[in-house]
Amino acid sequence: MSNKFLYFAYGSNMLTGRIHINNPTAVRKDIGFLKNFRLDFITHSKRWGGCSATIVPTENYIVWGAVWELDECNMYTLDNQEGVADKLYFPLMVDIETLTGKIFKCRVYQQCNNPDKNVKLCLLPKHRRPSPLYLETILKGAHESQLPLDYIKLLQKIPHNEYAGEYDIGLPLKEV
Repeated sequence: MSNKFLYFAYGSNMLTGRIHINNPTAVRKDIGFLKNFRLDFITHSKRWGGCSATIVPTENYIVWGAVWELDECNMYTLDNQEGVADKLYFPLMVDIETLTGKIFKCRVYQQCNNPDKNVKLCLLPKHRRPSPLYLETILKGAHESQLPLDYIKLLQKIPHNEYAGEYDIGLPLKEV
């Protein structure tokens, strides 16, 4: 793995069709969870028409996702996709635990702007909700990755913002 790195995707990049838009070298290695973080939505994305996912340090929570192996050449494209230069997200290295107990050191992205309150995902206020397509993409990625059913059920309870406008994501995900 000398010219490769591991990336933990918990949002739209769990879906193969989505991650491959900008990162064609990505190969799903496993699934796993990040301890002491929770999933949340805060910063509005023009691309998606709603708030995008982030992780927030929170004791006794976990976030499930896909572990991808990528060539080093895709670190720049991944950083660019996540808006690192625009200070939307910042990368950090975390330990991801798999179902078998294996630990992977993975790159993950956290929004620079995090919510000040821990609101249950099923009760997100409208201004913090993801768009229908973004949420559908996350759910398709969760199913494709074969995340635990209990976690998928949690994701299914997240309300969307009812956005019905145009999307700028570079992939016809409605047909995926």
